[in-house]
This record gives sequence, structure tokens and C-alpha cells, in this order.
Amino acid sequence: MAPAEFRPVYHPAGHDHGLRGALQELRTGRWLSMRDLLESTPDWALWTQRTQVLATAAAGSDAVDAWQAEEPLSVAAIIMHARVLVERAVRAHREGHSRARELWQEAWEGCRSAAHATPPDPVPWICLLALAQLDERQRLQEHRLPPPGPMLFPGPWGLLAEADKRDPYNRETYHRMLQFVYARRAGGTLSEAVDFAQWAASSAPDGSPLHVLPLYVRVERYRREHGHEKALDLHWVTEDGERDAQRALHRWFHRTEPAARSLLDLNHLAHALWGSLQFTDAAPVFRALGPYYTSVPWAYRTRTPDDPAGAEEVFLRARSRCLTAACTPARGPHG
Repeated sequence: MAPAEFRPVYHPAGHDHGLRGALQELRTGRWLSMRDLLESTPDWALWTQRTQVLATAAAGSDAVDAWQAEEPLSVAAIIMHARVLVERAVRAHREGHSRARELWQEAWEGCRSAAHATPPDPVPWICLLALAQLDERQRLQEHRLPPPGPMLFPGPWGLLAEADKRDPYNRETYHRMLQFVYARRAGGTLSEAVDFAQWAASSAPDGSPLHVLPLYVRVERYRREHGHEKALDLHWVTEDGERDAQRALHRWFHRTEPAARSLLDLNHLAHALWGSLQFTDAAPVFRALGPYYTSVPWAYRTRTPDDPAGAEEVFLRARSRCLTAACTPARGPHG
């Protein structure tokens, strides 16, 4: 396909073909493919990712309830039930629904039950971290524990530790903690988010998606400062911006298998390398995306962030610029 004809698509499953099939069946109210997929999922990282995506699709239906009624002893069904309860509670809180507090309590109880039913699983603890962002004033004791290091904030560190103990450096665990930082009424400052992301990335091993976490904070700062009204500006072309992008490239992208890469992480890395004018380095990241993209963070580079067409246009422009740079021979000092 010629570059001018390329049009990216968004799909929550991305390159995970098994997940795509399960989602397709789930949208028709059927749960057998979801069960079979989860029972064959080989590791915690993929398990976490798949249950999260499936819960987003299942929250508006009774498919998981039907599954649990049919197979009440299924560990996967118990986990998915907790996932769906959390997704509904978070949505209700965001929309200011009258039942938001009731759904929050129901989800909290579902997470505790799931943690009891399957002690090795990190997902119930990740779900409790997701619920922690609803406690904006940190009224619950478990949401204001002392931090494990300087420059950090009181928060649900016990929940993070429980998830971390079961699957160290799990991607969703740390993203949920970052969401908690943004939701804090007592603080929630971007400096806290920067400190947390740098702290998490500094201790992460090579290949960990936590090396991409600082790029998310940089995008959030850009969004809050309404930087989308500018093009390639000094927000990105800075020494620390270039350093964060290079660290994610070398310590995550170059050290992970393609199947283990999140579409969102790939988009944030491609965006950071393009924004910091590192076009040649960005090219393999764009190639790794294949036909897929996500509207975030590209949407924040437009004047209308809610318009997906604008995000696609910025993505295509950045992709073309970087792939062209990678195909252009380097010139010597005399041209």
C-alpha cells in the first residue's frame, strides 16, 4: 500500500488476534471465547491486559454474570466479575451517577472476594488501585499510607505492593497509581506525577513498560498547558524530553518482544521521538504499530482533541515524516 493510501485503524485488541475474536463474540453476548482465551493466557502481564480490555467491553452487558452463573467456581469468571464491577463503578463516578457510591462499595467487595479466591493473582489488587482514584480526598486509611521513598506522596502504597509482589513492574499497576496521583484533591500536582514516574522507571528492569511511563506524564503536562495550539515546540525539544524518549526506546522497545508491546506505549514513544525531532529513531516504532494507532496522544496536538479525524491527521503526518527520514541517506559534510 502506498503511503498516501495508508489509513490507520483503532482496535482495542491491537495485534492480539485471540483477544480480537473474544471481543467480537462478547459484543454479541457470548462468553465462551472469552473463557477459552483467558484459560490459555500464559503469563500475568498478558492476563492483566486481556482482562482489562474484556471488562471494558463487558461492562455494558450481562455476559460475565451469565458465565459466572454457569461456572461459579471458574477463577477467570471471578476475576472478570470483579473487573466489570470496577469498570462500572469508575464510569458511574466519572458521570456523577446517583448510584456511584453504591457501585464503588460493591466493586470493593468484589475485589476483596476475588483476592481471597485466587491469592496469586495481581488483578484484584490492581482493581483496588483503580478504585482508589475514586477516593479523591483520601478518606480511607489504605489510600494515605506513607510513601516508600522521598519526593513521593501518601497513597495506596500497600495495594501497589500487593500487586507488585504478585507481578513485579506490572504495567497497569503503575498506570493505575498514576491515575490516583491525578485524582488527588490534596495534591495531584504534575510534579508529583513526574516524581512518581521517574521513581518507577528508575528501578524497572530492561524490557519493562515502566520506562515509557515518564512519556505519559509529559503528555499530560502538555495537555494541561494547552500545548496543542503549538507545533513542534520547546516542550518536547529539551534535554530531558529527548532523554526520556531515548530511555524508553533503548530500555523498553529494543528489549521486548513485539507481542508484549502495548499499542498505547508504542504510540506514546512514537509521539515523543517525533516531537523531539528524533525522526529516524521513531521510524521502527511506527513500523511496529503496523496498521494500528490510538488517538491519544496525537489528539492533544490538535485544536479539537475530541475529534478523532484530527488525531489521525497528526499521526499520519508524523508517521510520514519519520518513515521518509529513515529512507533518506545521510549526507556528508560536503552534501
